[in-house]
Amino acid sequence: MSNHYYSQSPDVKHNRQVHEAILRGFSLKFMTDAGVFSKSGVDYGSQVLIDALELNANANILDVGCGYGPIGLTSAKLAEHGQVTMIDINERAVELSRENAKLNQISNVTVLQSDLFEAVKEMKFDVIVTNPPIRAGKSVVHRIFEEGYELLEQGGSMWVVIQKKQGAPSAKAKLESLFADVEEVTKDKGYRIFRAVKA
Repeated sequence: MSNHYYSQSPDVKHNRQVHEAILRGFSLKFMTDAGVFSKSGVDYGSQVLIDALELNANANILDVGCGYGPIGLTSAKLAEHGQVTMIDINERAVELSRENAKLNQISNVTVLQSDLFEAVKEMKFDVIVTNPPIRAGKSVVHRIFEEGYELLEQGGSMWVVIQKKQGAPSAKAKLESLFADVEEVTKDKGYRIFRAVKA
């Protein structure tokens, strides 16, 4: 069965719905579907991450594991003169993110289907944001940190949301092994937000 949200081609039956959310003061609509992460509305972890983000208006941003797009599309609204690249392995999520960009009239985004960083490995970014696919396993999450580090400009930052019970302490230790400066920016209901800055 390939119906995990981190599958390339979910084979569950479609169940499309529109959910509305206020994120950083922006009223956004999201088309969701079965077979994608948090199909019943923007998950709490993503909301905590979105609330914590500090983005330059001109930032070049990468959203890893974008799902149907709440983090990446809100980032595009915050970095209004910047550019957001959104990647996900799940073709259904990629389709929804593209649709949601149009639905919310957000044009400074590019959405790519990508197995981890495959589609963007020649690019560089100021900021990487991720609500990593915990259920895909620790090795996948740690690869996101390692390979993401390589794609960041000097002084660039990676923003990560992770639940304490789903491995926040080991995630922080992994980030500290790669990045010069790792800070827990906020915590809320067991969710930790880490910002890791590349020296």
